[in-house]
Amino acid sequence: MESIEVVLAMLLAVIASGYLARMLPFAVPLPLIQIALGTVIAGVFKHGVALEPDIFFLLFLPPLLFLDGWRIPKVGLFHDKGTIIELALGLVLFTVVGAGFLMHWLIPEMPLAVAFALAAIVAPTDPVAVSAITKRIPMPPRMMHIIEGESLLNDASGLVCFRFAVAAAMTGHFSMAQASLTFLWVALGGIAAGVAVTFVIARVHSFLLRRIGEDEGAPVLINLLTPFGAYLAAEHLGASGILAAVAAGITMSYVELGGTATPTTRISRNVVWDTLQFALNGVMFVLLGEQLPDILRGALHPPGGGVPFNPWWLAGNALALSVGLILLRFVWVWVSLRLTILNQRRLGQQVYKPRMRLILATSFAGVRGALTMAGVMTLPLVLPDGSPFPARHLAILLASAVIIVSLVLASVMLPRLLRGLEAPKEDAAGQEEDRARQTAVAAALEAIEKTGRENAVGPDGDLHVSASTHVANLYRHRLRVVQADEAPDAGAGFQAARQAERDYRLTALRAERDTILRLGRRREISDETARKLLREIDLVEARYR
Repeated sequence: MESIEVVLAMLLAVIASGYLARMLPFAVPLPLIQIALGTVIAGVFKHGVALEPDIFFLLFLPPLLFLDGWRIPKVGLFHDKGTIIELALGLVLFTVVGAGFLMHWLIPEMPLAVAFALAAIVAPTDPVAVSAITKRIPMPPRMMHIIEGESLLNDASGLVCFRFAVAAAMTGHFSMAQASLTFLWVALGGIAAGVAVTFVIARVHSFLLRRIGEDEGAPVLINLLTPFGAYLAAEHLGASGILAAVAAGITMSYVELGGTATPTTRISRNVVWDTLQFALNGVMFVLLGEQLPDILRGALHPPGGGVPFNPWWLAGNALALSVGLILLRFVWVWVSLRLTILNQRRLGQQVYKPRMRLILATSFAGVRGALTMAGVMTLPLVLPDGSPFPARHLAILLASAVIIVSLVLASVMLPRLLRGLEAPKEDAAGQEEDRARQTAVAAALEAIEKTGRENAVGPDGDLHVSASTHVANLYRHRLRVVQADEAPDAGAGFQAARQAERDYRLTALRAERDTILRLGRRREISDETARKLLREIDLVEARYR
């Protein structure tokens, strides 16, 4: 019963964190508030939820990574694939080596293999933490796409390095050839598993839908189970379940273009996923906060009666590791950009010289999160000879400190660095949207006119002519709006007129809603009718919002 109460308290903390973030007179990242509330929960219940890393990876990461892969703009992802791979692979390896030697130099008592394991697990950035930080910061879209793409793909390289560093600490042996082959299998096998599982599920679902139909909630539930299927399939093959979940999400975005889902399913699915994302994101950081008291006690008072660590010594080393990670990231980004510029000049391409603020912003955007915490908790308790795993509690504490410090530094520095920042631009999304609207409206007009002509010769010809003319006029109005909006001479006068029309439509919709609610309160219409009409009004209003 107490475990259920703790879970309910965690969900309440997620809800409360949103209100607290809005109430505070100064901007505080939502993850930090959730971590603090998790620490409070651990104090109230005298202990936190026992974090089982395998269960954590299975329950939290697949759906969140699947959703990020699904919704991330694919054009931006593939356009900057070279930069993303440099960050997701090269930067991780550079960080493992640099941060590993740094920690071994700062703390000679920590074996080099354990220092490399710690560096490997803090090397990957966390897509959930990055998204949480950038929600309130106007980051340039192209930069955001690169950061998101990096955080989605660097988990595999970080976890493979972590796995081999732990194996070296346990056995004293390391094989570069074996590590390289394992990395290729983990990465390629995970991607293949995610793509295959998603396609198979989509094909089977489409076949069953055509042959026997289905209940309304079945497509949403199938969609929710897809990332878990991809994750488990990859893990069963010894590949990366994390990359499988990401690949499944990316594949799902293309499967969705097949148009098999009904409009009702798409609306319901978006609502369910938005709610799940909000809950899981928050619970992850609350769960991190619940681990901190036990982690701090374990680090200050090592098991077996060892000499307690000095808190200020711990804080200094945690800060040194965090700053070291930022410096390593800065060096890698600066060098890779210089090499890119040299290559562009060699090929005769247009060269964009980034400002130093852009490099600094990219360095501070490397936020760590729940993946780091879950990974470091998988450190073994004992060595093969039965002796305690060296510096385990210290490594866990330092990884926890890196998460918190990276969140704090990002929340403090990014708003200042991003203010007025100029970055390489992508193709205007607004123009692309207008072109798509114009093409779709033109196709709709053609279909209306064709159907109207076919039905005009029947017994109800006048009725069909009137109806098709009315609907066609509505679409012609939309077409004129889109064309005028993208015209070069569309000035402030047209924009003001369009805004005024939008305001009048919203005013009319509010009046409709108030009337339906009043009729429902007076019981002049049934609650079922009221819900149906309100849903229609809400969907129309969402378009103008």
